Amino acid sequence: MRFLVSVFIYTYCFLFCALEINAQSKPTIPEKITNQNNELDEVVIKRQTSLVKYSANGTIDVNVANTLLSTSSSVNELLGRVPNVIVAEGQISVLGKGEAIIYLNGILINYERFAAIPVSQISKIEIISNPSSKYDAEGKAVINIITKRNIENGTKGTASQHVTVSKFAGASTNTLLDFNYTKGKFSFITNYGLQLGKGRELLYTTRTRPNPDDYMRSELTTEWKRQFNNYSNFVLGLQYTFSEKSYISMAYNGNVEDLGGVVESRNAIDTNSGTSFYATDIAKNDVLLNQFVNLNYNTITDSKGSSLFIGSQYSNYNGTVKDFIEENSFLDAINERRYLKNNVGSTINIIAVQADYSKKISENTKLEMGLKWSQAKIQSGTDFLTADTDDLNFEFDDLLSSDFKYSEKISAAYLNYGSTFSQKINFSVGARAEKTNYDLYTNANGIQKFNKNYTNIFPNLLLNMDFSEDLKMHFSYVSRITRPRYQALNPFVIYQDPFTTIEGNPNLLPEKTHAFEIGALYEKFDFKLGYTYKIDPISGAALRGDNPDSYVLRSLNLEKEHTLFTSVSRSFANKWWSSTNTISLNVSKAVDNFYEYTSGAVKPQIYLYSNNTFTIPDWFKIQVLAWYLGDKSYGLRHDDSRSTVAIGIERNFFKDALKLNFIANDLFHGFRLSGDYNVGQTEIYYHRTLTTQYFKLIATYNFGNSKKANYKKSEIEQSENNRAR
Repeated sequence: MRFLVSVFIYTYCFLFCALEINAQSKPTIPEKITNQNNELDEVVIKRQTSLVKYSANGTIDVNVANTLLSTSSSVNELLGRVPNVIVAEGQISVLGKGEAIIYLNGILINYERFAAIPVSQISKIEIISNPSSKYDAEGKAVINIITKRNIENGTKGTASQHVTVSKFAGASTNTLLDFNYTKGKFSFITNYGLQLGKGRELLYTTRTRPNPDDYMRSELTTEWKRQFNNYSNFVLGLQYTFSEKSYISMAYNGNVEDLGGVVESRNAIDTNSGTSFYATDIAKNDVLLNQFVNLNYNTITDSKGSSLFIGSQYSNYNGTVKDFIEENSFLDAINERRYLKNNVGSTINIIAVQADYSKKISENTKLEMGLKWSQAKIQSGTDFLTADTDDLNFEFDDLLSSDFKYSEKISAAYLNYGSTFSQKINFSVGARAEKTNYDLYTNANGIQKFNKNYTNIFPNLLLNMDFSEDLKMHFSYVSRITRPRYQALNPFVIYQDPFTTIEGNPNLLPEKTHAFEIGALYEKFDFKLGYTYKIDPISGAALRGDNPDSYVLRSLNLEKEHTLFTSVSRSFANKWWSSTNTISLNVSKAVDNFYEYTSGAVKPQIYLYSNNTFTIPDWFKIQVLAWYLGDKSYGLRHDDSRSTVAIGIERNFFKDALKLNFIANDLFHGFRLSGDYNVGQTEIYYHRTLTTQYFKLIATYNFGNSKKANYKKSEIEQSENNRAR
């Protein structure tokens, strides 16, 4: 790892210094001649497109098409390769900001819909670290995925086949099909994706109480051997264009996750009274069906470009779990066996309506306002059955079984005003108000009922200053909220062994965030300095259960967290080489006085990123991606470093109709999630290994007779859907 860090540092020094020398060594040219040359460059000289474009307001645009990013099998994998974006343990975060919400073409989408987006259709990604009140207050940053423009008339389609081979997990395939058709005022789009094969995840955990009077050490290894029986997604969309200024669109989409395989858990426990060993095998039979229906209308209302958007969506999630569990225990030389059944049924229904109006008052002044209402209803039941003998006479287990009901309504309104002070200073100021009402019922650990109403106002401010063509600066303040995911509130039990369970926490509070940022765009360097303050940050820990040796993995609220970050980035491109490079430092300190965490050191975390594309004309492209995220110590926990190095080669055939890619991902298997923390007199260490090291071959065929694009489908989806995962 030291070698990788050294390579990064030397690469950065070389690139930055070389670029500065090159910029300073250019001869002085009269202004008139310079302008003429600029015009000539735009017409004649062909340059590679830079991976990243930096904006003066702190937003980063990342090109996807024709880069190593486009070879990803999923959008989740793609975002893990994007600069300043961290993907780990089900969260997508922007460095220095925190967890992000995902938008598709400017409209908020849920995780399941996000997972169904064909990578082949993605043109670029916007990383909005300072979102205005126009965006939902959920999440600390916004990642906006922008798809390619579709056809004006005719047909266009793509067929792609991915074959992935991993020594760690085995083989898997991913088949992606998308098709577009437009004739006159009608546009039709459909796509389908199917993943088959195997996946694997390995988690090693130790839990140690060193106190001699209460000594305990548990070594737990959990291995998920996943079988993707049917991981598929589908989209059907129809649009009617009334004129160049207005259209109506409707879409039906969904995804199926039929997961089999087995989860093997091995737990060795050593205490003052002796040693015991527990082996648990869980045969998985999980099926999830998600469906979404959208109906939207968009129109331009005047000659200045003012616009009105009205949208609605219905979302339905249906999940069933039918797990069969075989458990063996070895205690005092006695072997005992029992069987369990974990049957879970869950349903989530979400309805949302939204209206957004943008009034363009003048060329430099715009007023944005909007309303939104959503309702979510969640219901689930968990039945645990146990049998202690081989006759499989199962009996109902009251302690592990529970029912859960949750109803939530959110009403929101926002106002955002943007204008200019002068030609060099422009600003945007706004606020978003959200009123939340929810009712929660569960009979886990006794009947519990919660009812709460709360209203929050989230102001935001963005100030841009253009001092010169080479120097542009911005200042921003953004306030946000992160509500707990629905399943994090549900106290149903995910069983691992008699001493390890994962349970929800109905007492979770929303996390509130206040973020400040100062940024500068100097020549082609992007500088950022920011501070983020979180109240009731949502975290997680293994807490002691009712049994002295049992532990429950549960989400919880810490007291507060402070984060200070700084970064510098630089991109460039010429005829044969394009490169994007970033260096960041991040310092965080979490504080808590409730869960008996042991406070530790606070140390800065370094982040290094480099993405390079080398083009040999008429032959192939070679792409090299590497990033490194250093150790992180933030007072209550410590996260170990992780990294990845990926190399890809691309070649086109038959006038670019066929494209072949070969990728070697995570060559040194450096992407591993590990760390440690001390809570409640227990020292906890964890080490998670994922299927990130693999070789992949991709064949993509493009067909159709189209030339231009106009399918502009927009849709309303919301943070309520994000919390459903």
